[in-house]
This record gives sequence, C-alpha cells and structure tokens, in this order.
Amino acid sequence: MSHDQLTILVILFVSLTLFIWGRWRHDIVALLALLASVFAGLVPVEDAFYGLGHPAVITVACVLVLSAGLQSSGAVDVLTQHLLPKSAGLFTSLSALVCLGALLSSFMNNVGAMALLMPVAVQMAAKHKILPGKVLMPLSFGTILGGMTTLIGTPPNLIVSGFRNELVGSGYGMFAFTPVGASVAVAGILFLILVGWRLVPSRREAAGLSFDTGTYLTEARIQPKSKAINRTLREVEKDLGEADAQIVGMVRNDFRIVAPYPSRVLREGDILVIEADPEALATVLSALGLKLEEAVPVDGNEKAEENGSVRKVPKPEEEERKSISSEEIELQELAVMPSSALIGRSAGDTQLRSRYSLNLLAISRQGRRTIKRLRTTAFQAGDVLLMQGGKDALNGFMHLFGCVPLASRSLVIPDTRHALLSMSIMLLAIVVVTLGLLPAALAFAAAVLLFVVLKIVSPGKMYESIDWSIILMLGGLIPVAGAMGSTGAADLVAKALLEQLAQGHPVLAMGILLVLTMTLSDFMNNAATAAVMCPIAISSAVQLGVNPDSFLMAVVVGASCAFLTPIGHQNNTLILGPGGFRFGDYWRLGLPMEILVILVSIPMLLWVWPL
Repeated sequence: MSHDQLTILVILFVSLTLFIWGRWRHDIVALLALLASVFAGLVPVEDAFYGLGHPAVITVACVLVLSAGLQSSGAVDVLTQHLLPKSAGLFTSLSALVCLGALLSSFMNNVGAMALLMPVAVQMAAKHKILPGKVLMPLSFGTILGGMTTLIGTPPNLIVSGFRNELVGSGYGMFAFTPVGASVAVAGILFLILVGWRLVPSRREAAGLSFDTGTYLTEARIQPKSKAINRTLREVEKDLGEADAQIVGMVRNDFRIVAPYPSRVLREGDILVIEADPEALATVLSALGLKLEEAVPVDGNEKAEENGSVRKVPKPEEEERKSISSEEIELQELAVMPSSALIGRSAGDTQLRSRYSLNLLAISRQGRRTIKRLRTTAFQAGDVLLMQGGKDALNGFMHLFGCVPLASRSLVIPDTRHALLSMSIMLLAIVVVTLGLLPAALAFAAAVLLFVVLKIVSPGKMYESIDWSIILMLGGLIPVAGAMGSTGAADLVAKALLEQLAQGHPVLAMGILLVLTMTLSDFMNNAATAAVMCPIAISSAVQLGVNPDSFLMAVVVGASCAFLTPIGHQNNTLILGPGGFRFGDYWRLGLPMEILVILVSIPMLLWVWPL
C-alpha cells in the first residue's frame, strides 16, 4: 500500500465516521474531506472545485427547482385530487396513496413528494381510525422506492450515471433504471400495502381520530389561584396520572430542576415541564389551574416579551382596528423538515414572537425527554411543534422555514394555467433526455429557465428551492472519489473485497456490494454513499472482467434503499415525530423490506444487466 493510498483511505474512513456520527453537517464533512485531499496532494489545486460544475450536480440542482415549481404551481395538487379516491376502503386508499407517492418521486424530489402527501396520509389515518404511523411509514418507503426508477428520481442515480460517463463516455438514459428499479418498487409496494403496514410499531393500543405525534414536552406556569399551590409534586403527579401526563422537570426563579424531589412543595409562579399527549394538554391545564408559559393573548392590548411576561402597551386606533381577533388565532402542529432553516436554532434565536407574531406552545421529540426551556431548545429534524398564531403568520412561517403542516390543507392552485404549463415543460424535458437530444443537465437547465421566464418560479424562489448543503456535499465528494481511483485505493479495496469475501465469484461480489451500499446508506446520506461506492464498484467489475453496469446498478439499488433507520433518508426523518416513532422502530418493517429488495434486485440485475 502506497502513502497516497493510505492517506486517501484514512480520509475516507474519517469522513464515513463523521457522516455516521451525525454531529456535523454532511456538507461540512465533505468539504473537510476535499480540503484534506487537496492539502495532501491527492487532488490538484486547480481541480478542487470541479465537482461543483459536474453535470450530475447541475442536474440535481435543476430537479430541485423543477420540483418546487410543480408544487407551487398546484400541479401536484391536481394529480392528488384526480388520482386519490374520495371514498374507498383502507386497502384501496393506502394503495393509491403509496403508488402516487412512488410515481411523483420518480420525476421530482422525493422529499418534496413526501411533504406534499403527508397531510393526506394523516387525514387518511384519521378517516380509517388507524394510527398515522401505519400510513406514514409505508408512504415514506414508497417514495424512496419510486426514486430509483428514473435518472432524475434521486441524486444517487445521477451520481452513478456521472461515473459511468467518465468510464465509457456516456451516462445512463432517463429510463435505463426502470426495469430493475420498477421491479423492486412494485414488489416493495405490494409488500407494503398487503403486509408491511401491519408491521409498523403501534405506540397506542387503540387508534384515535387524531394523529399520534407522541408526547409533548410543554411548560405550564402555576397561576395565583392554582390548585397546585402548596401541594407537593407527588400529589400533583397523582392528579396528572389520570390524564396520562407526568412532570419531568420544573423551573423556579429561572433555575431549571431536572429531577425535582416528589416532596417538593409547589409555589405560585413555578413552571412545570409536563410530558403529555396532545389531547391531554387541555385537561391537565384546566384541572390544576395552569397556564401555558409560552401562550399569550393576542388582543391588541398586550404584548409578549421573549422572557414569557406580558405587559400592557398603548396602541393607536388604526393599529387596534387591525389587531387580530381571537377568532383568527389558531393552533397548528408543524413538522420540522430535514432541510428546515430552523434546525439548530431556538424560538429565542428566531424571535418567534417579536418578528413573526407566533407562540411556541410545545415540542414533541421522539426518543428524547431532556429539553431545557422551550424558548432556548434547539429544533431538530422531525420535531413536531405546537404553534399558536394567525393563519397568515403560520402559513408564512411554514413557507419561510420549511415546515410541514400536520392537519387538513385545502387544495391550492394559484393558477391553473401554470399547473398545466409546468407539467408540460417537465414532460418535454423528460422526452428530450429520453430521446438523447440533449444531455440531462442541459435539458433540465433549459426547463428551469422556462419556469423562471414564464413566472412559474420566481428568481428568488429558484435559489431558495435548491438544497445547497446537498450541492456542496456532492461538489466536495466527487473530487475525493476521483482521488480514490487515481491513487489506486479503489482497486485496493475492491481486491480485498473480491479475495476475502467474494473469493472471485462475480454474483457473490455483486451481492456483497449491494448489501454494503445498503448498509452504509442506512447511516449516511445516500448521495454520499453512491459517490464513495462507485469507484469500488467499477474497480471490482474491471478486476473480475465483467460488465460494470451490473455493479453500478447494484450501487443504485443499495443507495436508494435505506429502510432501517430514521437517519438514512430524509423522508424517514420527516415522519419521525408525526408518526410517534423512535430510532429502533424502523427495522421492524425496514429489515423485511431490505431482504425483499435483495431477493428481487439480484435476479433482475443479472437479467437486465448480465455479467
């Protein structure tokens, strides 16, 4: 092993460790790997950022913009209205929803497809009186499966196509992935709707009419005439137990007590940190005379401060006439998306009250109980937030920060002409790529330009809709992956894989590559997984003297099938809070899914892409 090979393998190992650790953002890890490779002389300085101009990266950015245009124009709502049954049984409704999710994710960003259909899934669960997780997890897995069926379905497909282009001079066509991808998707969807949804863990014995976001952690202040005054925590907890709620902490004089003694006597002004189901919050508050610490009246005569106090302020007549009436104030549960700008920030940081006229009443975070104060707790992907405010303020906040409403939403079609136009342009771009008239990057870039010129997407929205963390991650990892090939490190890893595990057997080598890719994808970003595994796949095929397409397609399938954890794919993260799930809940359905994928994909790979 040469010095360069050892260096790039160490960089790769550290990067994989940081990806799986998850404390640092994936784009930061990728840039660190890139800089380390440049400083070590493995990547030429002049080629350090060539990955940002890679056709696969350009195509990913364009598809994200086009997805945003399809959403904002109402095109997806049109499809939802016409393709989902209005009145049908659970089997038909679930089948239609999961199939629609897979179809949408074949031609648009699958996270966007999931976000659009989540409210529909919640309504469906309520209608059929089942837990929402029974619908949300099959929908999430269905959208993931749909992504592997076309070139633009998911970023790993574009990454793999880029590596093939460097190898043989041409990438994959729009529907080159369809025979294998569609076979796996159909088998997976059939399993999901026939058996799989029954394997989803239930956190309640009986299904309710509202979706299960798990328990909320909320703060309630003891009011002057509260029944809790001069009573011990033990006595109060006995009352709370009847409502399936419990006290997990308290705040006195701005000092947080994590595990207060049961014999501690409560005083006026104490703040109790209560864990309760959403439906039980009102019962708990009224029974003991408590008031949500973060809730403030919005009547034009009081103003909320960031420390939770309320002070009287004078108000001009004009402002008073414009003040929001109590009838317009509503509660809304919002799920924090993996790409949300809220992640890592708190209610205090974002100035929810002073800037957005919103109150954060509670947070639901599965698998975690220890939060500090509501206004200082940093938000995480998958959190469910109970927000209070005006309808317009809530809608603006959701749009600005990337949150998904977990309640009914009306069909919004800003402009029917734009809906039809956006679908036509998208279809035209797909036809152009399919016929080979233009490369994918150019065809979809032209489609983005048409979206902007025709005002389907504004210039500002175009930049907002691109997930720049994904773009930077891909731009950083592509040169690193190239260094694996140029230094011979990929050949070294492939040789060890073939000699020690596969022992020179091509089919076994392909299966091991598929399982290894799938395992990595369960714990790190799937695009990063594809970028790391492609050089190994190519080198393995070359050493065995077999068709590299078989091995590259195995990477495609493996990178797209992350079903064991909530962190392997953004859609799995998105349903973590709304479904009431914990980290260990995914493998119960995910493990059978991954076994099914292996059993279906390997024969299909050998048939469609023979060795």
